[in-house]
This record gives sequence, C-alpha cells and structure tokens, in this order.
Amino acid sequence: MGTAGQLDTLQLRLHHRFADVSLLEQALTHRSYSADHNERLEFLGDSVLGLVVAHMLYEALGDLPEGDLSRVRAQLVRQDSLHKLALDLGLPGLLRLGEGEMRSGGPRRPSILADALEAVIGAVYLDGGFDAANALVRRLFERIKITPALLATARDAKTALQEWLQGRGMPLPHYEVVQVLGAAHLQTFEVACTVAQLKRRELGQGASRRAAEQAAAAAMLNAVQSKT
Repeated sequence: MGTAGQLDTLQLRLHHRFADVSLLEQALTHRSYSADHNERLEFLGDSVLGLVVAHMLYEALGDLPEGDLSRVRAQLVRQDSLHKLALDLGLPGLLRLGEGEMRSGGPRRPSILADALEAVIGAVYLDGGFDAANALVRRLFERIKITPALLATARDAKTALQEWLQGRGMPLPHYEVVQVLGAAHLQTFEVACTVAQLKRRELGQGASRRAAEQAAAAAMLNAVQSKT
C-alpha cells in the first residue's frame, strides 16, 4: 500500500478529499491481500460509471438509437480504457496485493487495475455522494471527444475493416502474431494486420490474440480512412 503522502497525492488527482479514507484504502485492496477487499466497491463503482457515461452519451449523442449508444458506452468503459485511466492516476504503486500477485506482475495487470479504478469510483460515491462520483467520472473522460465518430470505433473493428475493404473490391486483410510478450499467465500479444493491395501493415496489442487482432484492425481502419 502506498504511503499517506501517496494517498494524499491520489486524492488531489481525484479532486476528492475523503472524509473516510478507509474507503479509499479498501478500494485499493485486492482479494489476495485481505478479506476486506475491493470487490463490493468495484460492483458499486461499475454501476455508477455506467450511469454517468450513459448520461454523457445521452447528452452529446442523443439522436443515436439505443443500440449505438450501448456500443459506444461499452467501448468507453472496457477494460483497456479503464486500465489506461488507472495508470494515469498512478494506481499501480498504491495497490495492496498478496505476495503471489505482487510477484506475478499484479500491480500492472489490466484486469486488476481496471477493477481498482471502478472500486475507487465506488468509494468516492459512498464517501461524497453521486455528485462527487459524477464529477470524478466526467473528469476521467474529459479528454475524450464525444462525437458520432466514436460509433465507428465502437463497432467490431475486424468486421468494420472487412466491410470497408469489400466495399472497394479489395481482398480480406491478413493477421499474424508478431510476438508474445510476458510470462505465460500474463501475456501480451502483438499482431500485424496487412492489406496487401494497399501495401499497408499495422500493429496491435492485447491480452489475447483476439484482442490484439481487434486492435490491429482498428489501427488499420483508422489509417486507411484517414487517407480517404
């Protein structure tokens, strides 16, 4: 667990000073460390996060149908997105983990960090009410421009790329694993997506081959669409 000074720094980043700092400590506690862990706070924070993001999308993209709004919300609150936000907040150095999790890279594991971020949101909600949690979530996502363009990235990237290529009479892309990084229980896959006719190759990474293929497809789609 981080020092009192580190917890103070985190509260400054959250723009929320806890009346009950034990809630924040619990939010940063993994089940491998203590029976008083963060899973209940994570459950609560997940719901608060989903509601606030849904409200943000309703405000900005109110003309989109429900299905499209749901896809964009899923894109914004997926594990990869929350993992990056957790890194920005400096959560890895503040987590309380059991020795086994510490040795196996737990402080950097995307699933653990994403869950911890949701738990922190839940803790802010319990400590300061909905207004405080609402303000926190909106600050976390303030760098993301909520426009209809998000819908394109929220779709299945491999399907979207395939449709884009087929619509122009081009063959399907080719995917191949370039490398696998990390230990067997904590692997990161790097996949190359190649479109031979365009002489383009883009890379993507993910915690599984499927996720890496999606990331590579999204990079390719962004590259080819930016040229049109």
